[in-house]
Amino acid sequence: MDIKEEQESRVMRTTEPQLHDSVIARTGTLWTAVAHIITGVVGAGVLSLAWAMSELGWIAGPVAIIGFAGASLISAFLLSDCYRFPDPDNGPLRLNSYTQAVELYLGKKNHIVCGVFLYTSLVGCGIAYTVVTATCIRAILKSNCYHREGHNATCSYGDNNNYFMLLFGLIQIFISQIPNFHNMLWLSLVAAIMSFAYCSIGIGLAIDEIIENRQIQGSKTGSPAENRGAKVWLVFQALGNIAFSYPFSVILLEIQDTLRSPPAEKQTMKKASMAAIFIQTVFFLCCGCFGYAAFGDATPGNLLTGFGFYEPFWLIDFANACIVLHLVGAYQVYSLPIFAAMERWLTEKYPQNNFITSFYGLKSPWLRGGSVRLNPMRMCLRTIYVAMITGVAIVFPYFNEVLGVVGALGFWPFAVYFPVEMCILQKKIQVWTRPWLLLRGFSFVCLLVSLLSFVGSIHGLFGAKFG
Repeated sequence: MDIKEEQESRVMRTTEPQLHDSVIARTGTLWTAVAHIITGVVGAGVLSLAWAMSELGWIAGPVAIIGFAGASLISAFLLSDCYRFPDPDNGPLRLNSYTQAVELYLGKKNHIVCGVFLYTSLVGCGIAYTVVTATCIRAILKSNCYHREGHNATCSYGDNNNYFMLLFGLIQIFISQIPNFHNMLWLSLVAAIMSFAYCSIGIGLAIDEIIENRQIQGSKTGSPAENRGAKVWLVFQALGNIAFSYPFSVILLEIQDTLRSPPAEKQTMKKASMAAIFIQTVFFLCCGCFGYAAFGDATPGNLLTGFGFYEPFWLIDFANACIVLHLVGAYQVYSLPIFAAMERWLTEKYPQNNFITSFYGLKSPWLRGGSVRLNPMRMCLRTIYVAMITGVAIVFPYFNEVLGVVGALGFWPFAVYFPVEMCILQKKIQVWTRPWLLLRGFSFVCLLVSLLSFVGSIHGLFGAKFG
């Protein structure tokens, strides 16, 4: 069976009504796509970049940030071309999820492997966002306490963030009832604005600290460690933190599926990806470099909650409040693919079950159309998922370590391996040609970076838990 026959066979096995053009109107534009991307990417990761810079130093730090930006852009271009899959019987299929694209292009086995990594990575993002949000809520309370009682006050507010994680989980249970990306434009726009706000505040406070110190701190090799082995582990973990900050491959096709045409969705998506990644990289470099220049070896793991800054306390409170609002939206952006997969599977398996298929209307002025349709199965399923994510976050409440694990776990498979393999198959690139060697070399280098980052982050996570 040749490639064309094999692809046609996969279409016959996997095509469902929702894979073709759905009844939902696609009204997304270049700027709504940029907003969705920024919402999903500029978040928890940016807070750790100054710490990552402090471990890598002035040379390797910026190079690593720019390198991950380039890899993310290549990934976005490769995936954008995969959105429409040629179906010889029904015309081009719209592939509205990452896993559907992998199954049609690469087959069932790759689909299973992709699904395992994908949903593990998305779950990890939910855990990370829960940890970060709880830390920010606690930081607001501590900031007010330090302002009232002085910078040397205890202001502990307990030994952990469990209560704040539970509060965040409760909020997500309600917001998770939003059906899909088409109903989330308002949430993405608010979250994108919040991300710009707290990034700008972090940069401004770091610049003010540099001016006050009258010097640029830091070194070419980064912060010293207890020994050479400890330094190596921290460098690997720092790479994982940067990896967490960039790739949005897992939600790219969902975002692309919201775009109207003409022009072709892939053209709009590529422009949106370039614009979003450029904006992100500028902000990331500013946050990382100015944060490191302000604090040097004493750079905190979280720029806005590590209390390198104490005043003005109201501005720090506002920045942390912006982070909380942003991550409320980002949590949903990364959870919706999981919700969609679980609900699709249950609907197909039990198509006659009223608990699964019944919908009830509820009016809401905040959503497009003025109303939202609630489903009992959706309410229960999404509530259970959010509760499980919150529970795991309570067990592993470690900011930099969790970000490093999630970033390393998701970077190579989703941002590099699967897009490269689909590109080779789609464009019928011959073995040992220059394009084939370049793509394979790119994939191999990124694999090494991911493995090193993953090992270093796992070492840091268990060291923090049991050390």
